[in-house]
Amino acid sequence: MDDPYKTLGVSRGASAEDIRKAYRKLAKQHHPDLNPGNAEAEAKFKAVSAANELLSDPEKRARFDRGEIDAQGQERAPHGAQGGGSYRDYAEGASGRHYSRRWQSAGAGAGAGGGGNWSEEDLSDLFGSMFEEERQARSTRPRRGRDEHYTLAVEFLDAVIGATRRLTLPDGRVLDVKIPPGTSEGQVLRLRGQGGAGANGGAAGDALIEIHVAAHRLFRREGQDILLDLPVSVPEAVLGAQIEVPTPQGLVRARVPQHSDTGTKLRLRGRGVPAHGQHAAGDHYATLRVVIGPPDAALEDFLRNWKPERPADPRRGMEAGS
Repeated sequence: MDDPYKTLGVSRGASAEDIRKAYRKLAKQHHPDLNPGNAEAEAKFKAVSAANELLSDPEKRARFDRGEIDAQGQERAPHGAQGGGSYRDYAEGASGRHYSRRWQSAGAGAGAGGGGNWSEEDLSDLFGSMFEEERQARSTRPRRGRDEHYTLAVEFLDAVIGATRRLTLPDGRVLDVKIPPGTSEGQVLRLRGQGGAGANGGAAGDALIEIHVAAHRLFRREGQDILLDLPVSVPEAVLGAQIEVPTPQGLVRARVPQHSDTGTKLRLRGRGVPAHGQHAAGDHYATLRVVIGPPDAALEDFLRNWKPERPADPRRGMEAGS
């Protein structure tokens, strides 16, 4: 390790306060948390930490100044010592004591004892300031705005076949929301960049719009299929007929088979929810409901005299306990 005084950039006569200030400045500058991935900064931080550890200890600093230990705190012999022994071995001899007295009389220990150990308060202050700087740095970085959540009620047919509807936000902004075909109850649509404003040049957040679909007076939805209860007259049910069936896309002609009864289903392929995303187009199911209609004297007379060849019991099998 280099001379600890040079590492910290202070003179040999520096006071304990000078050493502490120098270390704090360099430690903050080169701390790994503030220089992630920077090997050079990490090495410098280790060097200034080791230099401070030696110079902030009064006894170690005095021994270093007298030449008894090196910058790593290891024992060393003074210049001219014989036999390769340590400075401590030499100092315990007579010549060593004389050598030590000469150093002391020459004032080689000037400034020794001024380092002082770091208190918990000092360390807290140092690293607290470092973290505060990091917090301030983060506060100036670009930040994305927050996502904002809204709800939008749409008509049944808008959700099935698609539409564009306007949504007024609490802050007065107006969004034109495109409802894709096949949108379902509770689905969330994302409008990118329409949420909260970003900070420090960051992108705006998104608007997340939860869709609520109103009920329809005719249609019901099951997955991709559309269901309808379709009234038919007695002649249409008995004799069969071509009729117009309502669908979300408009009226479609379909044939009622002869001898249809209530509950008969007509299937219109591909007339349900349009294809979207991974979903194929659904079907449209019209369940027939036979309607007698207003009272008709001729029908009543006919029924009084009508004798069917094969009388049917519509309640067969409904006896209690069967």
